[in-house]
Amino acid sequence: MSTCTSYDQWLQFLDFIKKQCSAIEFQNWFSPIKFLNSTDESIELEVPNIFVREYLLDNYKETLSLFFPKKNNGDLAINFVISESQKRTKCSFKIIQKPKLEFNRQYTFENFIEGPSNQFVKSAAVGVANRPGKSFNPLFIHGFVGLGKTHLLHGIGHYIQKNHKKIKTKYITTEAFINDLVNNLRNKSVDKMKNFYRNLDVFLIDDIQFLQNRLNFEEEFCNTFESLINQNKQIVISSDKPPSQLKLSDRMIARMECGLVTYLEMPELETRVAIIQHKAQQKKINIPNNVAFFIAQHIYNNIRQLEGAVNRLGAYCKLMNLEITEALAENLLSEMFEYKPQTKISVESILKSVSNVFEIKISEIKGESRKKEIALARQVAMYLAKDLIDESLMKIASSFGGKTHSTLLHAWKKISEKIKIDNTLQKQIQIIKKNLEK
Repeated sequence: MSTCTSYDQWLQFLDFIKKQCSAIEFQNWFSPIKFLNSTDESIELEVPNIFVREYLLDNYKETLSLFFPKKNNGDLAINFVISESQKRTKCSFKIIQKPKLEFNRQYTFENFIEGPSNQFVKSAAVGVANRPGKSFNPLFIHGFVGLGKTHLLHGIGHYIQKNHKKIKTKYITTEAFINDLVNNLRNKSVDKMKNFYRNLDVFLIDDIQFLQNRLNFEEEFCNTFESLINQNKQIVISSDKPPSQLKLSDRMIARMECGLVTYLEMPELETRVAIIQHKAQQKKINIPNNVAFFIAQHIYNNIRQLEGAVNRLGAYCKLMNLEITEALAENLLSEMFEYKPQTKISVESILKSVSNVFEIKISEIKGESRKKEIALARQVAMYLAKDLIDESLMKIASSFGGKTHSTLLHAWKKISEKIKIDNTLQKQIQIIKKNLEK
């Protein structure tokens, strides 16, 4: 791989990305990256910090693979070098001092696709944006990676900037907050940093789980948190876990639980299809409905992966001048697909398997009894039905004696949390799944 050819590929990648994202996103994440060198095995890129590298790999790995080769193990043949420059340190405090912050223009409430799994969380976010500090404070949003937590935080920021122009709003990741604190400690300007954060009207903090096991940073964040709450200033926090499962101090957990804790569910099939169609429309990519449905059936745990699939499919077809078909999607995206058991699974087959393992009659599982053992079996059945059947939540729920989709979601959430600590329940569910595959 010659240096000239590799550099040309890098320029082509940048040119393609520039058309796919906002100018601000490009300036923040891609402009600082420098092409250093290349060998026959890999290319070398300099990034200002680890966060730029992680952002690139988390959001554009599939697109990079269209422009650059992979290693034998499937990883990208790219070597990232962290810059030794102190330029980021010098500009960090400038960011802190600037109260007006540009948000990702794609992450608005209008672009957030609603479905039964996320409707409540979005409503809470809109409520906060309408009446900062007066609705739910703090608002805590948790859920797995790639389900839209950052989107909602940016959506709040967009709405406030548009409708409450005098309100001082700050969005920041927890890692960036820690970096700001480190830089200001180094520059002996911590008091100015504290003054900035504690005079905000709305503080949006993303990925609070990165504060775990960092006691000194946690203490400063907690002090900032309390200062803002005592002034009735709005705080919104996102995390991949609920407060009770974070390895933080009891004081910090109690502060986060004193407001509204919401859970962002994995999107059901219809919502995933809507997301694919919306992303494709945004990028002016023509994805037929049957192809969108096919992709949604095979990528079901991560919205970012859905967007990555749309980007990859669009880029490939544009470069190769091809039309998007189901066969092409399967060939190009197969490594991203998540495969469920091949056996056709129904609510009835799940009920039968749960009934056998828990030794409880199907009629009792579908009934109204609140006995502990029957309620647990019912919740397990609902949990499995949501995970293994590609039907609307309302249709699945109705198969359980006319239950509502909110009851189904509640059961799924409860079992999801319970299996993390209950080994017996884990084994029971594994047995049920094996029986279903027979």
